[in-house]
Amino acid sequence: MHDRKLDPDIWAGNYIRSYVERDVRRMINVRDLSVFQRFVGLCAARIGQLVNLSSMAADAGITHNTAKEWISLLEACYIVFLLRPHHRNFSKRLIKSPKLYFHDTGLASWLLSIETERAMNLSSMRGPLFENLIISEMLKTRYNAGRRSNLHFWRDRAGHEVDLIVDRGDVLIPVEMKSGQTVAADSFKSLDWWKKLASEDDSFLVYGGDRSYDRAGTSVFSWRDNADLRSIRT
Repeated sequence: MHDRKLDPDIWAGNYIRSYVERDVRRMINVRDLSVFQRFVGLCAARIGQLVNLSSMAADAGITHNTAKEWISLLEACYIVFLLRPHHRNFSKRLIKSPKLYFHDTGLASWLLSIETERAMNLSSMRGPLFENLIISEMLKTRYNAGRRSNLHFWRDRAGHEVDLIVDRGDVLIPVEMKSGQTVAADSFKSLDWWKKLASEDDSFLVYGGDRSYDRAGTSVFSWRDNADLRSIRT
């Protein structure tokens, strides 16, 4: 799309019509196209949230089993992916549900009717979409290197959460994402909490600004800096 300088709005619309609405729904014999369209849109609106099939089914007007089937299909067709919680058991009160993300953040934005930079800046979905962008790019880097995903998140029932945990086998790396162009002091709360809990030293924060630097014992990376971001992915 970028190489050919295609209009992203037209491209995304055609993609939905030719692939998601026609090809994907044939695999499960969707009778009511509008219901399937609504379900895909509901997925986009829940980016970065825990998957709640009962809630999604109720909002789409389908059964719980149908919602489960459709999520699995969209995952198998590389429309969405599920980020699983990490299994390290620091506490018995861990969240077990996965989070929902899209492989293509541009497609998710189109489904949310976000068509311009101004609309993105004003949207309540800016933060979740930024988080989606960083996580999906890290996931694609793993896949393109012929490796399986080593990405998770961590959350307990007390509300403590880390956006992303990179499991390198011998160490767990916490990563937070902030869409703003500046980083506030409270942006490091989750990372500081995790480092105390896990007795780990390294932590990363990816933000929407242009400069990478170190702050409060955390490596702060610009979303534009691929060289720095690559050090998290390995």
